[in-house]
Amino acid sequence: MPNLLSIILAAGEGTRMKSDRPKVLHEVGHLPIVGHVLNAATAAGSTDIAVVTGPGHEAVHAAVAALNPRVRFFEQVERRGTAHAAMMAEPAYRAAEGYVAVVYGDHPLLRAENFSQIAERLEQGLDAVILGFEPEDPTGYGRFITDGEKLLAIREHKDASAAELAIGLCNACVLGFKAEVFRTLIGRVSDDNAQGEYYLTDLVELANAAGYSVGYTIAPEADVMGVNDRVQLARAEAIFQARRRMEMMRGGVTLVDPASTYFAFDTQIAPDVTVEPHVVFGSGVTVQTGATIYAFSHIEGAHIGANASVGPFARLRPAAVLSQGAKVGNFVEIKKANVGIGAKVNHLTYIGDADIGAGSNIGAGTVTCNYDGYNKSRTVIGENAFVGSNSALVAPVEIGEGAYIASGSVITEPVAADALGIGRARQTNKPGYGKALRERFSAHKMKN
Repeated sequence: MPNLLSIILAAGEGTRMKSDRPKVLHEVGHLPIVGHVLNAATAAGSTDIAVVTGPGHEAVHAAVAALNPRVRFFEQVERRGTAHAAMMAEPAYRAAEGYVAVVYGDHPLLRAENFSQIAERLEQGLDAVILGFEPEDPTGYGRFITDGEKLLAIREHKDASAAELAIGLCNACVLGFKAEVFRTLIGRVSDDNAQGEYYLTDLVELANAAGYSVGYTIAPEADVMGVNDRVQLARAEAIFQARRRMEMMRGGVTLVDPASTYFAFDTQIAPDVTVEPHVVFGSGVTVQTGATIYAFSHIEGAHIGANASVGPFARLRPAAVLSQGAKVGNFVEIKKANVGIGAKVNHLTYIGDADIGAGSNIGAGTVTCNYDGYNKSRTVIGENAFVGSNSALVAPVEIGEGAYIASGSVITEPVAADALGIGRARQTNKPGYGKALRERFSAHKMKN
């Protein structure tokens, strides 16, 4: 395929979102909306990508650059329509070779295939190809005025006649051109319309008037769904999740209750993994084959090794790494920690900033005390160590291979390999004192 410049229009504020955050930074599947569009354009083979933003959109720049540092940014200071926004990327399209695609940045369900549809028709000899769709309700969308396979014009809803409003084929979100055609036409767009704005859709009539061949291609409605408010954002999330669940199951993952499982855009799960109900995957999660994720677990930024198990009611935070056969049980939180092969952290435990050796067992109620109010420190536990229940390991501290930590201990110093570490006060029993306490407390209660 020839070179492809994709111009992503992301300058809108999204006032209907009722948010101080630019609309394109709201997330679907833990990825900003504009990130989905960027990924689709990249996967489609875009050799150059330009993003047009609005004033004060430094956060949009940062989010996009984190995904693709080669993107070029342009600013639309005065919002005067979609064609005006595209004009801001003039340095990019002036030098473009091959094709130019202009895409709206608020369509999180867009796929690479949608760009490819356009490129294929341009390859067949058309000068311009516009992506269309047939919505259940066309209200608000620009209508395609066609003559067979030829696209004559796109009429904006507010400018359409009654007959044109009856048309069901509508404008979607990607307009593709041969680069020289786009350069020739973009400067001819005028603001002579009801809104006094420069419409990208006017390029269709301009192209026909100049003798260029203009066609269209049709995408599924779900692919080209735009997001303008929180209701549409939730609908897009639902469609995204449905797609991801289907991909996972077709890839060999067992979802016990698909509807209650939530994935991020980059969740990677190998075949023969079982995921029980009500599991949430944040971004940056990989799960290897044979693992089981039990119900009501929350996982983000973590790696789960082969045949490991997590939950129920477990939380894995960023940089949690579970090796093969490791077990993390109920009400356990793991953060920035490595859990070795076959190691067990089964109940009511917090492990943060730690390394746990293979085969070690961490008892219920254990806490790695990793933060002193200023700095984080690390706990290192050797292989085949045993940490008794209700222990506090005050970092930085190291526990050797095969060591035992007595239940209820506060460990502040290193424990050598095969040693027993005890860090608790000696027990004292006072005969009859329990009865005396009950009598004292009862008398106090009656008096008050």
